[in-house]
Amino acid sequence: MANFEQTFKNIDDLLYKDSGADSEIDYIEQTSWVLFLRYLDSFDKNREDEAILEGKNYTAILEPKFQWETWAAPKNEKGEIDIHKALIGPDLVKFVEFELFPYLASFKEKHIDNPKTIEYKIGEIFSELSNKIKSGYNMREIINMVDGLPFGTSVDKHELSHLYETKIKNMGNAGRNGGQYYTPRPLIRTMIKVMNPKVGEKIYDPACGSAGFLCEAYEYLYEKMEKTAANLEQLQDNTFFGKEKKNLAYIIGTMNMILHGIEAPNIVHTNTLGENIRDIQEKDRYDIILANPPFGGKERIEVQQNFDIKTGETAFLFMQHFIKSLKAGGRAAVVIKNTFLSNTDNASVALRQHLLETCNLHTILDMPQGTFLGAGVKTVVLFFTKGEPTKNIWYYQFDAGRNMGKTNPLNDNDLQEFIDLLATKPETEKSWNLSVAEVLEATCDLSVKNPNKPEEAPLREPALILDEMQTLDEETNAILETLNELV
Repeated sequence: MANFEQTFKNIDDLLYKDSGADSEIDYIEQTSWVLFLRYLDSFDKNREDEAILEGKNYTAILEPKFQWETWAAPKNEKGEIDIHKALIGPDLVKFVEFELFPYLASFKEKHIDNPKTIEYKIGEIFSELSNKIKSGYNMREIINMVDGLPFGTSVDKHELSHLYETKIKNMGNAGRNGGQYYTPRPLIRTMIKVMNPKVGEKIYDPACGSAGFLCEAYEYLYEKMEKTAANLEQLQDNTFFGKEKKNLAYIIGTMNMILHGIEAPNIVHTNTLGENIRDIQEKDRYDIILANPPFGGKERIEVQQNFDIKTGETAFLFMQHFIKSLKAGGRAAVVIKNTFLSNTDNASVALRQHLLETCNLHTILDMPQGTFLGAGVKTVVLFFTKGEPTKNIWYYQFDAGRNMGKTNPLNDNDLQEFIDLLATKPETEKSWNLSVAEVLEATCDLSVKNPNKPEEAPLREPALILDEMQTLDEETNAILETLNELV
């Protein structure tokens, strides 16, 4: 792990010095394409070894000229990079920008009939990426460092995927638009534990960003399932599905899933909200939805026409998409801004009514401010099952006992009590039940109002505080006088 961490840090230092990379977002984008091509080299060699063991012929994914060991890391007899053959300086940048990237981007058109292949994903990734490393000498150093990373074992790949997640987190912390790509992994893992997915179920995130939900769901299922060929194939091909609108988020999400072990991720580069929900059919529906849709955005009038409840709020449009995209009996865990529970505009009220009438909103997890680093919003997690109306909602108000933030982020232990109590849904100082029959139909207000929270001691009158201060002063003076007498 230390080897990976130091390498990533050294790469960031080089990119910081380069004139073409300006931020953490650029750093991860540029690290991603080099890392991906190194990973692809390892992946291709593993497939070739498997074919040889099975007595089959194998054709490499890339032509010899564009393979890693040809342009990036040609080796001499000692196994070291051959400085006489390795491109460097302007020649390296020229090759990458005018030959390598166009060649890789062409895979999208060449393999358009087989979108569920790593070849097609290569084409998609490099159709969207551009090289921003302007110094060919910096690029050469970065390539040499990445070439030195171990990729051989499953442990190596697990460590690499973990460090890649850390870079995504850092990108979110850096501000700008990076934060929308990162949901705290302890929260994601908690949501997945509650959903408890099984092999054979289809899992969907229609606003997948860096694919954190899908990657964590893969880890969860892989650890629990029997490692049969059928199960492994099911995980690879027909379990995880995502959609993402933003270019960089799409690339990072695809990369993240590949590094976690999904060879050809089922992530589509599209604006989910551009789809008319009235066109969603049974074949388009999923067993589980895990999502943290972007909120605060405003969609155009023509996009709003795709939905029955018209609203410009992005997250509220996504909520309609979630409900429509679930199978009967399907389950969802969704992060959303807490104002969803209480907004009084017509669209918000109608959407809450629609959710309660069509789904069993059985649990609401109330998260404190600071859960999402760099974002001041308060959020809740909605857990619901489609097919039966809601009768009772169990609320849990999470309190970490500390100020949440960059130095005190959410951890897995924080939410263990929530998971432990979920089965019985008791009344505690942090949790309570709400009967939907008690909710006013006109407002459908579901806002977090903890009736079990202990009352705080009332503030004392200023005169009482002054009296206590005077008493303490007198006691202190008496003690000092006694000490002086002893001296």
